[in-house]
Amino acid sequence: MLRAAVRMFNERGYHTTSLDDVAASLGISKPLIYHYLGAKEQVLFECLRLGISRLREAVRQAEALQGNGLERLKLFLCIYAQVIMDDFGRCVIRTGDEVLAPESRAQFRALKREIDEALRRFLQAASDDGSARISDVKLTAFGLAGALNWTARWQEAEGDLPPEPLAAKLVDILLRGIEPRG
Repeated sequence: MLRAAVRMFNERGYHTTSLDDVAASLGISKPLIYHYLGAKEQVLFECLRLGISRLREAVRQAEALQGNGLERLKLFLCIYAQVIMDDFGRCVIRTGDEVLAPESRAQFRALKREIDEALRRFLQAASDDGSARISDVKLTAFGLAGALNWTARWQEAEGDLPPEPLAAKLVDILLRGIEPRG
């Protein structure tokens, strides 16, 4: 049910997707969705939570990697990009938090901030250990996230390049700008 809902939210937008649409696409009744998932905003928040949880897992995997700061940053960004190309990650990027109730909006913003802070920590670590040349961590984080987030708009699941190799190529292109010159 969540996969069907998130695909419709991504394709049509939150406001133009109804739970009736989701139910019809699955051949089930709307009350069944309410029973298992709740109201439309609860369905959306669960989709967003799933996307963020996958990004949090990317943070954990990169933190566990033995290697220098740039290697951990690269792993995080590759997984991040792959998540953003998945339905739930795409929903995180494509959904404006203004559609959420105040309490949900605050939770969503806090979760997104956690991911942004992790990216900045990875960048700072790479700068500190000399594996990357970064003059402005905050601006670099905005640039990297912005470039990767845009894939949620243009990448297609049935595209020429699957998410994993596409993510690797994009991250390679982006990180060339911060590699130390030798």
